[in-house]
Amino acid sequence: MRDVYIVGAAQTDIGELWNRSLMSLAVEAVRKTLAQAGGREPDCLVVGNMLSGELASQENLGAFVADWAGLGQVEAVKVEAACGSGGAALREGYLRVAAGVCDCVLVVAVEKMTDQLPDAVSAGLALAADGDYETLHGTTFVALNALIMRRYMHENGCRHEDFAGFAVNAHRNATANEHAMFRREVSAHDYAQACMVASPINLLDSSAISDGAGALLLCADPEAGGARRRVRVAASSAASDTIAVATRKDPLWLSAAEASARRAYAQAGIGPDDVDLFEAHDAFSIMAALSLEACGFAPRGRGVRLAMEGEIGPRGRVPIATRGGLKARGHPVGATGVLQVIDALVQLEGRAGASQVPGARVALTQNIGGSGASINTHILEAED
Repeated sequence: MRDVYIVGAAQTDIGELWNRSLMSLAVEAVRKTLAQAGGREPDCLVVGNMLSGELASQENLGAFVADWAGLGQVEAVKVEAACGSGGAALREGYLRVAAGVCDCVLVVAVEKMTDQLPDAVSAGLALAADGDYETLHGTTFVALNALIMRRYMHENGCRHEDFAGFAVNAHRNATANEHAMFRREVSAHDYAQACMVASPINLLDSSAISDGAGALLLCADPEAGGARRRVRVAASSAASDTIAVATRKDPLWLSAAEASARRAYAQAGIGPDDVDLFEAHDAFSIMAALSLEACGFAPRGRGVRLAMEGEIGPRGRVPIATRGGLKARGHPVGATGVLQVIDALVQLEGRAGASQVPGARVALTQNIGGSGASINTHILEAED
């Protein structure tokens, strides 16, 4: 297997982009990335997306993006893994370069969610759950996470307000991210007063519906593009679990996250203590806590303690959501896995401003599809 480097990366703004289409978002990310890479033409295009058919009435996204971006007759495919589609697309691109099938792969992840009414978006997101045993009975995606959070609080003796640090940290970090959806701080008081969505999950526990896109150019040659610092994809791994939460041996343990992280650590030859920052899939506060535990940063039931003790900030023991995370940067679901990597790249290149993690050299990103059913983990390493 060959080494794989990220030689170009770019994104759009994230938010309620009423005047933008799925096509315009994807093309903006593509053109910015290729321009940054000196116009290098990719051998292949991989598009990550979850809901284009349901919310944008558009499928065949590989050819769609290649056409409108002017990439000619390049090989082009779409990858879907629910909210983990971006991470899955990155892994697909990584494997093609690492295996020598392609020398240069363009990975684009895009989602357009805000053109539909909330009920339609909720129905689309519910497709990430088990249609027969969860969705058919009226269980929404936020309700599933609420059940998990309630059980976590019960078993570990913690209160809802103990999770406030996740939202406070994410929003504070987002103020330094020019592309973030919510560039304003929130307080623990704001968290406590936020309206309830599905008890115990409130508005500040939840990532927002949003639009956006990001792109990465992966090459075997580290000098192929215009990257500010040489960054290698030191590991790429994936794992899956039962799609229904109720059929898991342990609903409070993300076993696919654990397996995916373990494989990534082994491939990179490192452990949790060697990671400088972790871009977790904090679609809900409970997912941030469970991810910290599954990836080896905290013992079982103690992930929330890292937020309570201020250890998840840029100068903490395990910095997470360093550019706002899903909570404050925004969560255009199919694009999130690539946006996480772009956030990590900004940190590794030392361009994160007030949210910079000092001396960052190794970053872990983990993108989750569904309530922990499909997980892709990547480790990025900056080289001198």
